[in-house]
Amino acid sequence: MKVTKEQINSFIEGKPIAIAGVSRSPRKFGYQVFNELKKKGYEVIPVNPHAETIDNDLCYKSVDDLPEQVESLLIVTQKNQTDAVLRDAIRKGIKNIWVQQMSETADTIRIAEEYSIELITGKCIFMFAEPVTGFHKFHRTLMKWFGRLPK
Repeated sequence: MKVTKEQINSFIEGKPIAIAGVSRSPRKFGYQVFNELKKKGYEVIPVNPHAETIDNDLCYKSVDDLPEQVESLLIVTQKNQTDAVLRDAIRKGIKNIWVQQMSETADTIRIAEEYSIELITGKCIFMFAEPVTGFHKFHRTLMKWFGRLPK
């Protein structure tokens, strides 16, 4: 499944962005994504079945519970949860779905194709959420030099 720059831009510009797999622990990747996107000014909504709030933001128990205006969902769950969350998002009608690299399974792309969803997968959100900083900025520059950024 080829990811395009247009898909990424559409996702990033979607407001708000729900994030499934946000952790309560600052050491976990799910929390770091939530925190970093929030610091960069993105409107983000955490999804975690075990939390009422995360950093004083209302946390939703599941994708099904998200407000209707949510059009973008970032999935940063453990692999054993990814496909169920993806199916929930498809059922809810969410069209902009990004499965964080390393969260996808062997079935993730098949499920998206079955429902004609243009899924973003195999990419790290930190490479595209502006402003891109630190290691991710360097990595993105390398990808650009070698023609590996989505077009």
